[in-house]
Amino acid sequence: MTFKTFTRHMAVSAIALGAMAVSAAADGELRLYNWSNYFSPELLEKFEKDTGIKTTIDSYASEEDLLAKLQAGGGGYDVIFPGTTTLGIMVDKGLLADIGVNKMENFGNLLPAFHTIAGDEERTYSAPYMWGTTGFTYDPAMVPGGKLDESWKELFEPRPELKGKIAMLNEMSDVWNAAAYYTGVDKCTEDPKEAQKILDVLMAQKPDVKLYSNDGTIDRMIAGEVPVHMQWNGAAHRVKAKKPDAVYVYPKEGTTFWTDVMAVPKDAPNMENAKTFINWMMLPENAAAASNYTGYSNAVKGSGEFLTDSLKGDPAVNTPEEFNDRLVPYKACSPASKDLREKVWTKLKS
Repeated sequence: MTFKTFTRHMAVSAIALGAMAVSAAADGELRLYNWSNYFSPELLEKFEKDTGIKTTIDSYASEEDLLAKLQAGGGGYDVIFPGTTTLGIMVDKGLLADIGVNKMENFGNLLPAFHTIAGDEERTYSAPYMWGTTGFTYDPAMVPGGKLDESWKELFEPRPELKGKIAMLNEMSDVWNAAAYYTGVDKCTEDPKEAQKILDVLMAQKPDVKLYSNDGTIDRMIAGEVPVHMQWNGAAHRVKAKKPDAVYVYPKEGTTFWTDVMAVPKDAPNMENAKTFINWMMLPENAAAASNYTGYSNAVKGSGEFLTDSLKGDPAVNTPEEFNDRLVPYKACSPASKDLREKVWTKLKS
């Protein structure tokens, strides 16, 4: 799906935003490449108004698609939104531009915990966009007894009433990680026997899965097409806006904690405009607008005052303290481990 293109031009050379200024050309273009439904059209419109830069956005269905696009030449995009796993690969392969994020005017607005990230420890290639978790959401009105256990077992060994009705994400890392947590296998294992355990769980589950999809997870749950959906927490928040009784689960075996970033392909045609955009996104009001739309948390200090009350009060977004020990951060896996993961995924999807 391609978002609406906004075409207004404003003859401005610099815009003052609060105590900080964002300098940009009075014209020019910017092309974004992001997940579908993961950036506010109104925020793009605001960026155009503030900078005069005509901005368009296209979407990809998976990080594998994003990586393939960059390896094939980048497709003429200026800003991309990879996750931590793909970010490290892109840096290693020399696919990204060193844009000196840590020297940008608004870098000081970031929370200290986000001053570094695996794969880009100095924060020269990337700035944080959204961060969140991967668990699952269910509709109490559609599940036996109105409640499911806080366990991946509900997806990998579904109750008889839910067989054939489970929806999974179509994201290799998220699915592999969940199965690894459930089987007690290190998600960075290099042991083929342990990888086989993960494959066995996924293959046994496959007949019970209605579909694997990253797109439409929100609408699918709201429409009642499935009772249970592996889901990112921001999507769960948006489901709850329409279905307040929906429950987001942090599985007790482990819940992936992730960060998505903004980065620039090395051959981006509008490099300076890309830098302007990333610096602009590190302003509290803009980061909050992105959070309010996506339902995910951001990494910018001072953005809290601009967040909606529903976002502040949703445990799917603001993880309850008692679940903190369930959160499993990103771990850089070896090439041998990644190779096993890809083989398992290929067999699962064949």
